[in-house]
Amino acid sequence: MPGRNCSFVLTHSLTAIMPTALQENTVSEPSVPSPPDDSVSHDFGQTRVWGVPFTPVTYGQSIDLIDQQARSSQPGYFITANMQYVMMTDRHPELQQVNADAKFIIADGMPIVWRSRTMSTPLPERVAGSDQIYSIAELAARRGYRIFFLGGESGVAQETADILQQKNAGLQVVGVESPPFRQLTDDEEIELADRIRIARPDILLVALGQPKGELWIHRWYKKLGVPLSVQLGGSFNFVTGRISRSPKWIARIGMEWLYRFYREPRRLGPRYAANWLFLAKAVIRDATRRW
Repeated sequence: MPGRNCSFVLTHSLTAIMPTALQENTVSEPSVPSPPDDSVSHDFGQTRVWGVPFTPVTYGQSIDLIDQQARSSQPGYFITANMQYVMMTDRHPELQQVNADAKFIIADGMPIVWRSRTMSTPLPERVAGSDQIYSIAELAARRGYRIFFLGGESGVAQETADILQQKNAGLQVVGVESPPFRQLTDDEEIELADRIRIARPDILLVALGQPKGELWIHRWYKKLGVPLSVQLGGSFNFVTGRISRSPKWIARIGMEWLYRFYREPRRLGPRYAANWLFLAKAVIRDATRRW
């Protein structure tokens, strides 16, 4: 019977994508990685999940890639993509080019990792941008990379820079900007880009929100000439303590989103509802194709 077969396939797909959480331990500790081995090959290929081309790397390998790009003479950027970003890519065609031009894209969401495990090249683990910011700061202090902080509410970028400098002796912060939330004029954008370019950072950390941050980076990264740029979303708020991270064991079983929803139901409720609706549709679409 077609109806019964479709139901079986959908159930099977959900089981394959979302294994029992207590059996999963896929999030690396946000510890500082050892110095990258420059002889290691970084040809990891891609794993396309729901239209987004992810790079299948571990947390440590992602820091190696960041180090390699920060030493590059050519400007580039990478993307930390969670379910919100995957959903936005599906809704905003212009993000397809943003994704295609990125040096690499990492999976910052457990549903993405679970879905990849039904593919020939699964993603090894979730790599959280909110953990990476600490390792980027440590890497920059050790390698002598210059960092520019852009975005966040008034004062947040400066506080983030101050905290990371306290944690990492010798960290070079060459600029801090918190633009107003309104749309900048063309002249204001040009002046902002000029200030970043003149500061000559090796790494540009952006917190302008999704997908505004990714679109802004894509528009300006070649003119800025910064070797490595990345939009890190709410990471500035995590560093400053304005938003609390979940306990590590909750992150390990892929339930950090539930903890955040518990802490901020009004702000995150509509966003997560949209994410789960998109996820349900994507799973049904996958199941239908298999059937």
